[in-house]
Amino acid sequence: MMLSRLSPSGRDRRRLLQALAAGAIAGGTSAAAAPSPESLAGQLGVTTGSFVRHLSPEPQPGKLRLLDLPAIMRQRLEMRVIDLMTATLPSLEPDYLEQLRAAAERAGCWLTNLKMNQPGLELGSDDRQVQQHAIAEYQRTIIAAERLGVRWVRPLPGPRRPDLRTLAAGYRALIDFAAPRGISLLVENYGWLASDPHAIPEILDLVGPGLAAQPDTGNWASNEVRYAGLARAFPRAASCDFKVRALGTDGSHDAYDLARCFQIGWQAGFRGPWCFEHFADNLETLLENLVRLRDRLRGWMTPGQ
Repeated sequence: MMLSRLSPSGRDRRRLLQALAAGAIAGGTSAAAAPSPESLAGQLGVTTGSFVRHLSPEPQPGKLRLLDLPAIMRQRLEMRVIDLMTATLPSLEPDYLEQLRAAAERAGCWLTNLKMNQPGLELGSDDRQVQQHAIAEYQRTIIAAERLGVRWVRPLPGPRRPDLRTLAAGYRALIDFAAPRGISLLVENYGWLASDPHAIPEILDLVGPGLAAQPDTGNWASNEVRYAGLARAFPRAASCDFKVRALGTDGSHDAYDLARCFQIGWQAGFRGPWCFEHFADNLETLLENLVRLRDRLRGWMTPGQ
């Protein structure tokens, strides 16, 4: 899918969406207010990357429009949190973003995060021109994130380990741009961070306020790094990608210990949102597996389970 570029002249163009009445979907729901950290505790959701194989801009048999996902989240999956990824947005134009935000509000869902996955950007480059280009591109995407009403954005850390002080300066530039828009930043164990369990807390210490962790349970180079990295990231996490690889017919997960990943976060005091990232070749299989995973985590969150 091609992503439309945002025009800087549209920065101040925002449509104020009115509160939507109760009963927006079957069973009755009220419009979703901007979620607080307290309201996100115990919440489950999905990353739209899970649906990348199944999305279509227009209705097609066996496919899904992103605009229809919020209703499916509430009616079929009984979850509220939607973590977006730029590659799954068919457009970054204001009209489309406002349609998506309105669809989420009608369904009583929260668009919490926009993963800014534009390729080729180096936020920590020691070439100032390259770094400034990355900052400018991410700033344009932050304008889109504001229109969506998300509370976080997550830029990519770059293809190779940079000087962390230079990377921190890049994060600070984005934080300063995003903060007046009510948005803060997340850092994920993506790319070179996947091999270093210390990288997330090191970056957080250098950057300071405005940046929090978003640990991904799956993006680690090995199990040894995985559990050590999660233990260091979860105490400072604002959100989590609860990534699940292939599931057996009995629900087993051989790639790594899902329960252990959950317990590391729970014991660190992290309560949510837990956003499932899971893939299946068939859309119906994906939805069925998401329901199974939903029930599993809800069981783990229940006292005494």
